[in-house]
Amino acid sequence: MRSKHYGPDLTPPWKKQAPAPEVAAERDLVVEEAATGFCGAVVRCEKTAEGLTVTLEDRFGKRRVFPMVPRGFLLDGKAVTLVRPAGPAPAKGSGRTASGSIAVPGARARVARESRIYVEGRHDAELVERVWGDDLRIEGVVVEYLEGIDDLPAIVAEFAPGAGRRLGVLVDHLLPGTKEHRIAQRVTGADVLVVGHPFIDIWQAVKPSSVGIPGWPDVPYEEEWKQGICRRLGWPVDTPAAWKRILASVSSYKDLEPALLGKVEELIDFVAAGQE
Repeated sequence: MRSKHYGPDLTPPWKKQAPAPEVAAERDLVVEEAATGFCGAVVRCEKTAEGLTVTLEDRFGKRRVFPMVPRGFLLDGKAVTLVRPAGPAPAKGSGRTASGSIAVPGARARVARESRIYVEGRHDAELVERVWGDDLRIEGVVVEYLEGIDDLPAIVAEFAPGAGRRLGVLVDHLLPGTKEHRIAQRVTGADVLVVGHPFIDIWQAVKPSSVGIPGWPDVPYEEEWKQGICRRLGWPVDTPAAWKRILASVSSYKDLEPALLGKVEELIDFVAAGQE
């Protein structure tokens, strides 16, 4: 029998948990995640396919990502519900792009020029777009991806580089003596620049602290690298989902290793100079 005082919910009013106050997840706000006890400052807050998440960084530089659920965090020892902060007001002065360049308010994307940058894989292209997208649109440079460096000589021949038509190429794991290095040497010229980073895959170019892991695990040569990474980190062996998680942890150049930053900047300068 239902009580007319309590209605459908039979919990007495004095036993119901009061809603936790909502607090904007502003950068540098220090909170404790209620379930794990992880304490850190807010680094970023973003919307994902699973819902809103917040990234916390502790005093040792370790980062972890948590869902923003009701009463999910403690602030000064009291339960709170983190909410997404209001968008920033339009800046009156010059801001910065994700790559650290000075932003140009109101600038329109330049019509794509003939020069191009090729990168080795879809993930590489997505990462370059995430950090350098604004810069590339200002320069009118399009980024495309290679299916593999084995096809590079044919692609360069078909592209027909020349005056005002430069080609820049970013290659994974470009080390002296490797097949990739030999192919790069074959195609490099006055209007073709091939540079590479030392990482096995572009995943490693993202700082482990940004992803919230202690480091990128070692994977035996005979094992598929990305699947091996997922297994050792305790993630589902789902490469698209893993990459989505990694890419979501990148908000600016500060989340990337210097060994990648310099190479991408070099390519952008190279192809942009050829169009002046």
